[in-house]
Amino acid sequence: MAGAEIARPPVYRITWVQLALLVVASLFLLMSDRVIAYSVFSGGLTAIVPQAYFALYAFRWRGARSAQAIARASYVGEVGKFALSVAGFAIVFTMLRPISGLAVFAGFLAMLVIQIIGSWLLLKGDWRK
Repeated sequence: MAGAEIARPPVYRITWVQLALLVVASLFLLMSDRVIAYSVFSGGLTAIVPQAYFALYAFRWRGARSAQAIARASYVGEVGKFALSVAGFAIVFTMLRPISGLAVFAGFLAMLVIQIIGSWLLLKGDWRK
């Protein structure tokens, strides 16, 4: 055994599930109210894009020898995630008119709930298969 390789957790699956559910929910809402539909969609994207950035950045490194790089990448990824979230909300609330603030935050929170549940399922389950 030349060296044990730690498999990367498939965090990208959570992003794909979030995107799929967001698109389906937005299309469903589009049948009743266009403003609510794009507000939910924009709020959901405001959660998904920063989380995907963090996942890409934080999970670049593997192994004990990369402990400092992992810590640094996690920190930079978290700062980037926060900055992207703030920028996302700024763009949504300044560029989209009309907008439903409640629907934006509902979409954002729904994607955070999916992120938390997805992360819990990855930790609980055997994702290495």
